Amino acid sequence: MTAAAADAIPRPTFSRYEKFVVGVLAFLQFTIILDFMIISPLGAMMLPTLHISPQQFGAAVSSYAFSAGVSGFLSAGFADRFDRKRLLLFFYCGFMLGTLLCGLATTYRMLLLARIVTGLFGGVIGSVALAIATDLFPLERRGRVMGIISTAFAASQVLGLPAGLFFANHWDWHAPFFAILLVALPAGLVILLFMRPVAAHLALRQELSPLMHLIHTVAEPRYWLAFLLVMLLPTGGYMLMPFGTTYVVNNIGLALRDLPVIYLVTGISTVFVGPLVGKASDSHGKFRTFCFGSVLTLLMVAIWTHIGHVPLAVVILVNVVLFAGIFSRMIPSQALMSAIPEPAKRGAFNAVSASLQQLAGGVSAGVAGWVIVQAPNGALEHFDRLGYIVMSVTLVSMALMYVLHKQVPEPKK
Repeated sequence: MTAAAADAIPRPTFSRYEKFVVGVLAFLQFTIILDFMIISPLGAMMLPTLHISPQQFGAAVSSYAFSAGVSGFLSAGFADRFDRKRLLLFFYCGFMLGTLLCGLATTYRMLLLARIVTGLFGGVIGSVALAIATDLFPLERRGRVMGIISTAFAASQVLGLPAGLFFANHWDWHAPFFAILLVALPAGLVILLFMRPVAAHLALRQELSPLMHLIHTVAEPRYWLAFLLVMLLPTGGYMLMPFGTTYVVNNIGLALRDLPVIYLVTGISTVFVGPLVGKASDSHGKFRTFCFGSVLTLLMVAIWTHIGHVPLAVVILVNVVLFAGIFSRMIPSQALMSAIPEPAKRGAFNAVSASLQQLAGGVSAGVAGWVIVQAPNGALEHFDRLGYIVMSVTLVSMALMYVLHKQVPEPKK
């Protein structure tokens, strides 16, 4: 076959059911991400209402991550022993319970407990969804799959955050959690009724002991670099995002009413960025795309953490480009790391990865809360120091990703 003939062969398209699965996974991610992200814009309301400090708010954010980390380790031994659809439903039901408790919380202690429950279940869902995507789609199409699923992040900004802020401004900060619950319930029913079992991995040889399955997964040297990377990659999000709205209002000087506009425009841009980055990852190489995103992230984090008083349009532009950089790191890195584990250990690998990611995120949020000091006028001091930490970790992750991508050779483009 000539090169011209090979180029003429159309790329494999997604079947109707594959499109359905990707859509369902994206919608689930939408609700999970929205539940986590909504804490950030509500922070400006929660601090005075609950009479808490930035350190306590950081602890509330961290509690979700730490409980998700514990849950990931506890579930890893069993992650490959059940139909992945059933696991998805189990943890999604628990996530909805935690979201309900958040909506009912009236004190800081109640909120802390609610976030712990939500993290115990919600923090594992992403790993199960990733295992499903890895089982159903080959590596050469995973960039596009991850790109589509990543639009959940964008949708949470375009639809979720502005709506959540609207509900919070017209009622109080509890309302967005009830709204999340209302959209999560139908999604759970759709999975129950229409998703097929994902159980091909059960035909493979299984270890007798769940504990040994977990130990062998954690002790596998081939996985260690990937585990280290999943701890480093979310540092920026956990450090900068929880204090984003407080920074915009009290440091940059914009009004609370401007926040929905920032999230809306940024979210709309990422709706297009996610799929484009996914296609670029499959077409031009996942590591190259990751490097592009890392360089862009370095530049924009430096600008964002030193931005000072600027107009709304400048804040929106910086956010749009910053999230383009974040997506250009997140999507190709997920696709690359999904190729590391063998099928019989994908569930455990993803569960451990999610656990380590959440624990590292909890530490990052806790460190951010410790570094940040709120001045008497409400402004956040030392925000620039968080930027230096994030940029340093980004440089380290670039070097480590170079080593990892050598373990997953891609076709030359």
